[in-house]
Amino acid sequence: MDNVVDEKKVNQVVDSRKGVPAEESERSREADRGGRGFELPLLLFAGFRTLIDQLHAELARQGHPDLRPAHGFAMQAIGARGASASEVGRRLGVSKQAAGKTIDRLITLGYAERADDPSDARRKLIRLTPHGIDALRRSAAVFDELHAEWAVQLGAGRLRTMEDDLRTVVPPEAFRLDAAGWLGGS
Repeated sequence: MDNVVDEKKVNQVVDSRKGVPAEESERSREADRGGRGFELPLLLFAGFRTLIDQLHAELARQGHPDLRPAHGFAMQAIGARGASASEVGRRLGVSKQAAGKTIDRLITLGYAERADDPSDARRKLIRLTPHGIDALRRSAAVFDELHAEWAVQLGAGRLRTMEDDLRTVVPPEAFRLDAAGWLGGS
């Protein structure tokens, strides 16, 4: 794993089987393709990051250049019916204030709006605008295209097997929107 930032390797994980930095055990990697424990989360994250980066590059080409990954999570948290800022924060695993900053940005960009809650006059709802709904629809279509590209690269059967295997080890409750809060330690 050679992760490089400013020409410095940033992956300082130690290979527990050898007791030496992973970068020094490259020779053993050729002989042992069985994988290392620390590589699995890095590879899964890199796959996720690759898909998200490709999604956002395509969304930018399709008229959504200002969308960021956090915006997609927030728009999912807002949902089709809308949500309060507190609900968005809970769904994302961040404070109401942090959610409010993201919501403010979505409103500035035209992806969301504040509206009166018809069931509670004291409460404001955050709702997606047609522009926000368009971004989510385009995201779904782009994800389908990226999935098809992976099926070509890996083979449809291998991709299906990988997805089935991940469904086996990933519990259903793991499908949550709070990645930003989780990564940030909230």
